[in-house]
This record gives sequence, structure tokens and C-alpha cells, in this order.
Amino acid sequence: MGAVRPIAGRGEPRWLPQPCGIRPDSFQPGPSIHHRGEPLMNIPPENTDRSPSAGRDFIELTKPRIAVLVLISVAAGAYLAGELYPHRFSWWLLIHAVVGSGLVAGSASTLNQVLERRVDGLMGRTRNRPLPTGRLTPRAAILFGFILAVAGMLELWLCLPSPACAIAALATLLGYVLVYTPLKMLTDLNTIIGAAPGATPPLLGYLAVTGSMDGPAWSLFLILFIWQIPHFLAIAWMYKDQYAAAGMKMLTVRDSTGATTGRQMVLYCLVLLIVSLSPFLLFPFESRPGLLYFVGSMGSGLMFLWAAIRFARAPGFPLARQALRASLLHWPLVLLFLLLDSGARHKPGSDSPPSIEAHSP
Repeated sequence: MGAVRPIAGRGEPRWLPQPCGIRPDSFQPGPSIHHRGEPLMNIPPENTDRSPSAGRDFIELTKPRIAVLVLISVAAGAYLAGELYPHRFSWWLLIHAVVGSGLVAGSASTLNQVLERRVDGLMGRTRNRPLPTGRLTPRAAILFGFILAVAGMLELWLCLPSPACAIAALATLLGYVLVYTPLKMLTDLNTIIGAAPGATPPLLGYLAVTGSMDGPAWSLFLILFIWQIPHFLAIAWMYKDQYAAAGMKMLTVRDSTGATTGRQMVLYCLVLLIVSLSPFLLFPFESRPGLLYFVGSMGSGLMFLWAAIRFARAPGFPLARQALRASLLHWPLVLLFLLLDSGARHKPGSDSPPSIEAHSP
């Protein structure tokens, strides 16, 4: 492995005064990636196009763009539970669920980057993160991650009527950090295994209101579980060369033609169409969705399926990116149509008041 050579014309690096947790003097330049003895890519030690900012770096550890979809899913799960059981719902419960789950999700992303800091330094899309570049130390990131985890767990445990949401959040955190993250270096089944903790956000919102796993909770979990597999296969194909360089075990790394990846994406999109009908079976009879959800979920599912079929016919980066975009449209649309349908069927005054006996411990 060759060392990184200085970039001509930029002179000697000059370190600015750094906030607590940043150790520029301890940074070790990332290695070059070689193929048959020839360097393919020298990895620069830092992103020289932006000035260091400890606050921004800590925020980056939480993967805020991913967190947005997570928080939308949590809020949707809580709101759906409120539509099904309006006597249990309050906006404060939804807010506590979103805040607590967001803190735990930020902790999971942070601790994940601590474990993968060396691998991240080998991939172009991640090598400029705060830990691979040395802008933040692992110790500072670990402390930050634990603070987020404790704050989030306390929020969910103390501010919600049932501990179910807090327990599920803790299981999600441990599963993501201690199971899924190490498996990425061991087996390409990590995508399926990691889909379990990844499918819990709407579940967390639902449990915040109801405190129990029932048919609607399982339905939300199953839909998001299956959705993640073709979603992440599209990402894995787009960055398969970087995953290979980092030594990660991905299906796309050993699938040079994309044929297997394409078949898997189409297969799971077909399964997703079927699982999207689960609310018609798992929701309470009087609360099952109607035509609006059926048309909306099938339409968005077919859109995702068509994008997967196009990729399977001619695997390549542009079509993988289109499949990714289709997936990012599909899940929010499914949630939207489910909430709209449920809201239309549960208008104010349409629910009979719950009996005390029915909800006694």
C-alpha cells in the first residue's frame, strides 16, 4: 500500500485550531487502493473544500438524511395507531416517540460509523466522514453515541405509558450495531438480517401509542422489512466496486453481471406487492383499508417493480439509481395512502366510545 502523496500546488497542510474531540495530529493518511500492483485511487486525508466544524461533524455522525425517513416512519406509525385507537392517542405521545426514536437512531448511526471507520476510509462515498478523516476521535464519537442512546431511551421509557417502545428501540439499537454492522464483513446475508432492525421505525411509533404488538404493527413491520431488500440491493450495485475495495460481503460484489442482483430485486418487489396487501388481513375488520389504499399501494408497488425489471434487463448504475429513487417514493406513498384511507374511514364521531372493561389491565 502506498502513502498518499501531497497534491501539487496546495503546499503543506495547515491545521486550524480544533474543538474538543478533534485530533489532527493523530490522523493517519488513508491507504491507496491497488489493483495488480497499480494504484487506482489515492484517498485524500480530508475534504479540503470545507472548513472543520465540530458541531457539523457530530450532526453528520447521525446521518441526518437517513434520519428524516426514519422519523417520518415513526410519526406515521404513531398517527396510524391514533386513527385505529383514537382514545389512546395524543400528540404528545407522537412527539415523544419521534424525539426519543430520533435520538436512538442517531446513536445507532454514530456507533455504526465508529465500528466502520477504517472501512469507510476505503470507500469514496464515505472516506470524508468525520472519523476516517480524523476530524473527530473514536472516543468522542462513542461518548456522543452513548449520550444519544441514554437520552433517547429515557425519553421513551419515562414519557410513554408503556415500556414497549423503549424495549423495541433498545433491541433495534443492539441489533443494528452489534449484529448487522459486523455481519457486513462476514456474509452477504447481512442485507436480509439488517432489514429486521431497519423495519422497526413505524413499529416504534405504533408501540408508543398502543403498547402492544398486534395485527397492524406486524403489517407495518412486514412491508418495510421486504421493502428494504430491493432498496439496499440497488444501493449495493451502485457502489459495488467500493464495497469490494473495502472487503465488504455484498451480493453485488460477487455478482459481476448483475443478473442475480436483478432477479433478487424483481423477486422481492413481487413479494412486496403481496405483503402490501397484509393490512386487509391483519387490521381489525372494522378498520381495514379500502379502495384508496389498494389502488395507491399497488400503483406505487408496480412502479417499484417496473424499475427493478428495467434494471434486471440491463444492469447498470443509471438504472440502479432509478430503482433506488422508485424505492424512496414507494414507502412514503404506501404510508400516505394508508393514513389517508384510515382517516377517511375514521371520521370524528364515527367511533364508539371504548368501554372501561375492554382496556382494563
